[in-house]
Amino acid sequence: MAGVASWPMIKSSQPHVLIIGASLAGLFTAAAARAAGAQITIIERDVLPERPIPRKGVPQSRQPHVLLHRGLLAAEELLPGIRDDLLNHGAVPLAIGTTAWLGEYGWLPTWIPTYETISATRPLLEHVVRQRVNDLDGVAIHEGVQVVDLSRDARRWQLMCEDATTVQADLVIDASGRGSRLPQWLVELGIPVSEPLIVDARLGYACRLYRAVGKPPIEIAVVIAATPQTGRGAVAIPVEDGHWLIQTIGYGEWRPTRIPEEFDEFLATLHDPAISDLTQHLEPVSDVAVHRQTGNRRNRYERSRVWPAGLLAVGDAYCSFNPVYGQGITVAACQALLIREALKHDRTPVGHGPMDTRRLQRRIGAVAGVPWSVATTEDLRHPSSAGSQSRLQRLMSLWTARQAQLVGHGERSAYLAFLRVYHLMAAPITLFNPAVIAATCRAAVRGMPEPNPRPRALNALAANRTA
Repeated sequence: MAGVASWPMIKSSQPHVLIIGASLAGLFTAAAARAAGAQITIIERDVLPERPIPRKGVPQSRQPHVLLHRGLLAAEELLPGIRDDLLNHGAVPLAIGTTAWLGEYGWLPTWIPTYETISATRPLLEHVVRQRVNDLDGVAIHEGVQVVDLSRDARRWQLMCEDATTVQADLVIDASGRGSRLPQWLVELGIPVSEPLIVDARLGYACRLYRAVGKPPIEIAVVIAATPQTGRGAVAIPVEDGHWLIQTIGYGEWRPTRIPEEFDEFLATLHDPAISDLTQHLEPVSDVAVHRQTGNRRNRYERSRVWPAGLLAVGDAYCSFNPVYGQGITVAACQALLIREALKHDRTPVGHGPMDTRRLQRRIGAVAGVPWSVATTEDLRHPSSAGSQSRLQRLMSLWTARQAQLVGHGERSAYLAFLRVYHLMAAPITLFNPAVIAATCRAAVRGMPEPNPRPRALNALAANRTA
């Protein structure tokens, strides 16, 4: 890369949007802003790989990533055809309803049709999205460049880069992730910044990539949830190139290490042997990678009464979630859709000052509201968390626990309501719909039906191992 000084300066009647970070949040936002007619510059600290491999700026890139169904729909709206692009690169389509999921109250149903999602490694997902965005006319990605300062005059923002070059923009969007320097820059600009909300249950992951020996023994994902009672769990998910990602999950003292022998022991001592059985049909093709930066952290920019015009924060730069719930990428894609619509309808004349983004930042915050509530309410149930649930959270936990019991006993209405909320297809009020309330009342009067059976595929897996 030649350096910032060689950048061509954008000369256009279209507004110039500058995005800090070529993360998935930054890429989705770039696609959204370009669809609204803006000229886009993305500044990325990393030198981006030409093929789908992990990079330094995404420390969690070796861990499993699955788009929730709402995220897949949003990504398809931002980049039409992205689903097929991922499948053409080997990503695996997954029917959520077939996943073998052992939760706090037993196995979830595997016979009720639900949503589709796409399974791929994080490097492949980012690689395909980046290719699509890079091919858009009016988008420029400058890599290997660090933004070190942010300032503004009466009309435009100025970003100072590490070589002292200054770049101007009408709108600046911070998509630089958990390591965002925006709080520091705001203080330097004299803008009050509230302390972020933090809920950290001290969750740790360890992940290893495998490949099947011969024909893959099963074609479904397997989840053994880490509950407040067990503190430990694991995930096995098929990804591109016939590979599998196996991840161990532990809270507090149960956080897994990167030692291969301990990884195998962790799987073997879980409260169900399904994933340990699966690994007997696989062979590892990578070392064990660990990740422990999993606390929920939410900046409260939407509360600012003096939020500067022409500035936004999206994705993990605004709100980061415990990755175990798989919400971050979906939230970022939905936030990008909001930005697209806001830019399309912005009435601020080009050249007459940056758009008023205070209301838009609040709407971006609202997108994160439900996922934040889900993640923090659940994390505060774990003994390893330093905080405690509010009264409202305790009431919600009691109700959702009852629904989880129904799901573990095959109640269709409760299961579908749970999935609609979890995949961000509906508001939490869906958990209180008449069908779910009726099922709850029936269970209270008649007792719970029989629990769901263990999925047959897992029984066959164990039988094959024994054979």
